[in-house]
Amino acid sequence: MGPQRRLGIYIGCDSPSIIRYLEPQTGDVFTARFADCHFDEKVFPVLGGENKQVGKEIKWCVPSLLYLDPPTKQSEIEVRRIVHLQSIANQLPDAFADTKTVTKSYIPAANVPARIEIPQERGGADDTRESRTRLKRGRPVGAKDKNPRKRKEVEKHDIPKIAESILEETNHESNDNDEHHEPEENHEISINYIHNGKIWDRNKMDDVNDVFSYLLSKEIDEENEDPEPKSVYECQKRHDWIKWKDSIQVELDSLNKRNVFGPIVLTPEDVRPVGYKWVFVRKRNEENEITRYKARLVAQGFSQRPGIDYEETYSPVMDAITFRFLMSLAADENLEMRLMDVVTAYLYGSLDTDIYMRVPDGFNMPEALKSKPKELCAIKLQRSLYGLKQSGRMWYNRLSEHLTKEGYVNDPICPCVFIKKTNSGFVIIAVYVDDLNIIGTQAEIQKATNYLKGEFEMKDLGQTKFCLGLQIEHTQKGIFVHQSTYTKRVLKRFNMDKATPLSTPMVVRSLNVESDPFRPPEENEEILGPEVPYLSAIGALMYLANCTRPDISFSVNLLARFSSSPTRRHWNGIKHVFRYLQGTIDLGLFYPKNINGQMIGFADAGYLSDPHKARSQT
Repeated sequence: MGPQRRLGIYIGCDSPSIIRYLEPQTGDVFTARFADCHFDEKVFPVLGGENKQVGKEIKWCVPSLLYLDPPTKQSEIEVRRIVHLQSIANQLPDAFADTKTVTKSYIPAANVPARIEIPQERGGADDTRESRTRLKRGRPVGAKDKNPRKRKEVEKHDIPKIAESILEETNHESNDNDEHHEPEENHEISINYIHNGKIWDRNKMDDVNDVFSYLLSKEIDEENEDPEPKSVYECQKRHDWIKWKDSIQVELDSLNKRNVFGPIVLTPEDVRPVGYKWVFVRKRNEENEITRYKARLVAQGFSQRPGIDYEETYSPVMDAITFRFLMSLAADENLEMRLMDVVTAYLYGSLDTDIYMRVPDGFNMPEALKSKPKELCAIKLQRSLYGLKQSGRMWYNRLSEHLTKEGYVNDPICPCVFIKKTNSGFVIIAVYVDDLNIIGTQAEIQKATNYLKGEFEMKDLGQTKFCLGLQIEHTQKGIFVHQSTYTKRVLKRFNMDKATPLSTPMVVRSLNVESDPFRPPEENEEILGPEVPYLSAIGALMYLANCTRPDISFSVNLLARFSSSPTRRHWNGIKHVFRYLQGTIDLGLFYPKNINGQMIGFADAGYLSDPHKARSQT
């Protein structure tokens, strides 16, 4: 419960984001993420060499790192408690002295330390206190026991009485604060925890929905060994600063062209101005290649107050089901599909409330306010800006109003779909924020693109080949939709890109409740810790299942039921799905041309397919 920092000696790196460090007391080599490390280059401990000997212990400048993990009163209490338990445990017989009773793990660890022998003096009094497992831990990566033992369950009557005394000592030492002890936390850290610091509560994430899976898929798509810069200062230190500088200038020119900012004034009373921040993103294509550098000046909308700074925020977008149907319609009717992107779409929306923002750096103060502190001034927003709560809704209202004037009909079931029929044909515009998919006859598509370009600044991306993370291939026989690039990134993210492929997405279930591998957690079964990315894996797989891989739908649905309390069995089921994807990366959906437009459905009713709750599934 005290400070958890580990001091070591940096000796090299495995990759740009993984470093190797040496623990001087034991000579073990470990790996760690570069982002987790703090380097103190004022101290250079010397290890044993040909002519140098290492003393009994190496002294470190520990106080210099205390500011990273300051001790608290609660941590001191916990440390005393642990020390007390350790003193009691030291009086117990050493269970590891008899090697016959030790059960060895036959599963290789992910971060097994390599062994480097360091000469050091023996015979010290502190050496006897060093744990034997501490000095002998670990085997090389991939090592296995030739004859692995099966673990035997320990029955209640085998617990020594001395263990009960330890529990009594612990309960006796607990203070009054323990009376208000909260239930045990069931958290899981996100896959990009180092960068975003997100922690998910498994108890509140029982229903892993489509929004969660989409946001997680965006994290996987944007993840890279070369992360995006977080500030202008970071951009200036990079080798591609010229490209970032050009993107910043393009953004400022666009803001001035749209007349987003009003005059700079003293902040009115009872007004809380919102902050601002620069966001930098590199846009990529379906092959994960960088196509352009993009900079955005965004408002920090989290400081807006509901009912004062904004009212409604809902803005409809196209879902994967609608998009798939439109692709099947285009294939069946032999229609064209064109993708267009609105440049700075949110800047076209008009605000319905008065919003003030702090004056960004680089803006010239008016003569009348130069004597005033910059913190007392604010700039009024005349257009919606990225980051505001209502920006998406303001842009949708502007686009919907413009298309309705031209004769487009807003579909009542899918508000993001606009349809227009004429004597010469028809055109359908499907909206996903600033991406517009235009489907229809060639003449009507040309009229629609000309009309949109007359009102908004648009980028014509040609035939739709990549949208919503879906790769679309147009052939003479039809349209093929797949997510092979995303699948490869998912496998690499969860370290399954070199796994052995399997031919089925899950193992055969058993109606016997005791032998079913997908049975609920048992009472004495260990729940996975927060370091196991179970929720992340479910979200990543669910996005695949919802878009282009219905063959893993049932297995993902089954494994998602245990999101709040996953066990090792369920995690093995997740890895089974990953191995199946490893062998079927290029699978997808194919929509053939010129077929009868009939709706076909398949149904399967399973009698007692859930033996644990006696529910039939259809």
